[in-house]
Amino acid sequence: MKTFITLVLLTITFSTNAQIKGLLQKANQALGITESKGSDKDDMIAAVKEALIIGVQKGAATLSKEDGFFKNDLLKILLPPEAEKVEKTLRNLGMGNQVDEAILSMNRGAEDACKEAAGIFVEAVKSMNVEDVVSILKGSDTAGTQYLRQATTVALTNKFRPVIENSLNKVNATKHWTTIITAYNKVSLKKINPDLTAYVTEKSVAGIFNQVGEEERKIRRDPLARTSELLKRVFGNFAKK
Repeated sequence: MKTFITLVLLTITFSTNAQIKGLLQKANQALGITESKGSDKDDMIAAVKEALIIGVQKGAATLSKEDGFFKNDLLKILLPPEAEKVEKTLRNLGMGNQVDEAILSMNRGAEDACKEAAGIFVEAVKSMNVEDVVSILKGSDTAGTQYLRQATTVALTNKFRPVIENSLNKVNATKHWTTIITAYNKVSLKKINPDLTAYVTEKSVAGIFNQVGEEERKIRRDPLARTSELLKRVFGNFAKK
């Protein structure tokens, strides 16, 4: 639900009413849903899936654009905390530009990878059953996000990693990082994982779930974010008191 809420909020913020209607129609077509006056169960399933699909598409679009990660103070990917000493040493040696380039490439990789997220989320939404829907509606402010986290983390990680690896390799970030960290580990008692791709992949996956969760939280708490009669009816019934 949280994810669907996120989707609705994003739609309100960034779309006109006509665009919102178009997104809803596309979401319904993708999921095989028709706007009907069926049972409460059917309404709940349709509403949650409708909202989630829009939220996922908007959330992925927000983070996959240029600077979606890099200029986001909350999600920007920096070097691992355990590498701070390495970073300071490199900057003191006049290699600040190389460090900055590596950080930029890490975030560009995350932005590229998020373009692949929507399709994976859609498949997870398609597989939801009525028990999943009721649990999301009755759950916490990020229950929908948590459902997607459990259902898609492995698939997202597998999909993101090669995209991120390719982005890092474009500027030799992985090569330079591995060389530097391997040398550092030879003389340090506190070892650092030289797998930069794994680190950035983990941060990227965490970032998109954070984005979806924030949007879901807003939609759950703001009735104005419910952009159709179906969403108003279903989510209004389950609104937090």
